[in-house]
Amino acid sequence: MTEPSAGPSIDPPSRPIGRIAVCDVAPVVEHGERPAKSVIGEEFEVTATVFREGHDAVGAAVVLTDPDGQEHRVPMTRVNAGLDAWSATVSADRAGRWTYRVEGWSDPYGTWHHDAVINVEAGVDVELMLEEGARVLERAGAEVVRGKEQDAVVTRAVAGLRETGWAPEARLGAGISAEVRAELRERPLREHVTASAEHPWLVERERALYGAWYELFPRSEGARYDESTGRWRSGTLATAARRLDAVREMGFDVVYLTPIHPIGRVNRKGRNNSLRAEPHDPGSPYAIGSSDGGHDALHPDLGTFDDFDAFVAHARRLGLEVALDLALNCAPDHPWVAAHPEWFTTRADGSIAYAENPPKKYQDIYPLNFDNDPEGLYAEIRRIVRVWLAHGVTIFRVDNPHTKPLRLWERLIADVAAEHPDVIWLAEAFTRPPMMHALAKVGFQQSCTYYAWRHTRDELAEYGAELAGPAAAYMRPTFWPTTHDILTPFMQRGGPAAWKMRAALAATLSPSYGIYAGYELMERVARPGAEEQIDNEKYEYKDRRWAEHDAAGDTLAPYLSRINEIRRAHPALHRLRNLRFHHADDQHVLVFSKARRVYDRDDVIVVVANLEPDRTRDTWIHLDMATLGLGFRDHFVAHDLITGEHWNWSEHNFVRLGPATEPVHIIHVRPEGITGPR
Repeated sequence: MTEPSAGPSIDPPSRPIGRIAVCDVAPVVEHGERPAKSVIGEEFEVTATVFREGHDAVGAAVVLTDPDGQEHRVPMTRVNAGLDAWSATVSADRAGRWTYRVEGWSDPYGTWHHDAVINVEAGVDVELMLEEGARVLERAGAEVVRGKEQDAVVTRAVAGLRETGWAPEARLGAGISAEVRAELRERPLREHVTASAEHPWLVERERALYGAWYELFPRSEGARYDESTGRWRSGTLATAARRLDAVREMGFDVVYLTPIHPIGRVNRKGRNNSLRAEPHDPGSPYAIGSSDGGHDALHPDLGTFDDFDAFVAHARRLGLEVALDLALNCAPDHPWVAAHPEWFTTRADGSIAYAENPPKKYQDIYPLNFDNDPEGLYAEIRRIVRVWLAHGVTIFRVDNPHTKPLRLWERLIADVAAEHPDVIWLAEAFTRPPMMHALAKVGFQQSCTYYAWRHTRDELAEYGAELAGPAAAYMRPTFWPTTHDILTPFMQRGGPAAWKMRAALAATLSPSYGIYAGYELMERVARPGAEEQIDNEKYEYKDRRWAEHDAAGDTLAPYLSRINEIRRAHPALHRLRNLRFHHADDQHVLVFSKARRVYDRDDVIVVVANLEPDRTRDTWIHLDMATLGLGFRDHFVAHDLITGEHWNWSEHNFVRLGPATEPVHIIHVRPEGITGPR
């Protein structure tokens, strides 16, 4: 006779469930292996499921541990009794590595409160219930540390519960008054305390989330074409520094420089990405390296390190941070190619493989191979990063990080942070979502996005909700309507209203956004067959003659200035997780809001955008008033921050947007204008 099987062996869980069940803590990134992220003062929700057997009450709190090891408890609120869902809003007051955990406990006071209300009202065991309440509160007074005033609240409640000269209802009222409940919520009596795992939390400076970027090619700023010789004179870091005042006047926070290193001569690209360069074509700054040096050198046409230091110093005086493009690309004549051929991929015919991103080919660039000598290559990359940190760079925009190992970035960002915790890394990775999310998880503070290709209401709402949802715990987006590589068909077709609209949406949907130099001039002519500008600045100098356009008034610079001024004045626009969408009858009109409480004042912004701005659109919009902190019958003054106009708005409002007016309303909900029952 066959013996019955004992069944499969089941290993015990690594973390047995506690006396009180504390489950489903969020946000948690990669099962707690990587930190959730926020910036200083950024509020977010911590949620959990907390319960116990039977009907006894439970309580919960989030315990925040700061970088010095001090604990801070934040009471949680049960937001769904049927699902035992609890929530608390938390924030950190300084940067550093924090942790958080959720604690759940059995709540003797809550259990008594529930039972006492029912029994006293029914006249069942009244004296017993009141005495049990007094004893619970005596325990609360004895076992939990309180100040003198807080202790008096509990003492008065005990005395009231035992005041036999009062009616039972009055005695019960003394034990369940608002001040007693508030005190027991803040400093509860706890039994069977059970804690979740500790989860890592990285708190960073605000620029990691919020900022307006301006991209420029230093060689173009101050470049001049000599008609007599037919040759260009390159701009320099000194002439580029003169552009910084205008960048700051437009309200930008970060000036981002494309690569400023020597450019290879072998296989140099000509104008419009042609394979043949003329003798004086400057080449692509992304084809880095020549006999003049590599990633740790400056292009000789741009000047010296003294000039670079002066550029950074002037930027700082203006309140601008300098971001540098970290492009780990090498021209065929980069010094590394001769000194370290093992850092590249050699093909069967003995040639070194050049870069490709189908359908694009980069014959002037050799990509690095990180498998042959990973330690030697890492040490060199770490060295060149140190060079630029020593010269005042505080932000790195990393070119195509998705084509390098994730482990490289995890290690490099962590190593730099150990010495320079304020350094920010932006991942320029237009690739598959899993890689984009992984780059954020391993340390990149900001991520480029698909914003440039999201145009319809449904696309923008779905994408905005995705970025502002659970992913916001670790991934911070930046929105760019165009770049030196991107000029979408929408932007090619669009007139001034379209260019205004896309800039305004980028600046209000995302707390971080960027503008590529020339956006002010609406440079919208594409190279045939490509989604990038013709006569692209990657391959030639571009003299934009800023002063002439300013004098003629054919520039969007005043509009960008106003957008950035609005962003600075309204802290609601400094955040991502507060993004909420509303409804418009017209599918070509997008409506969203952001709200934030700062110093006991609510800052509420509503944005209404015509997504086909070259046509006038009339429609009704319907606001979720609760999302704005208002009652459904309230009226408020809607102050359009673009035009200065004011309207009386409520839940349902008629709007007209188009080229004859403005393509976007940016509405400040004026609190002094709110009327109606609340």
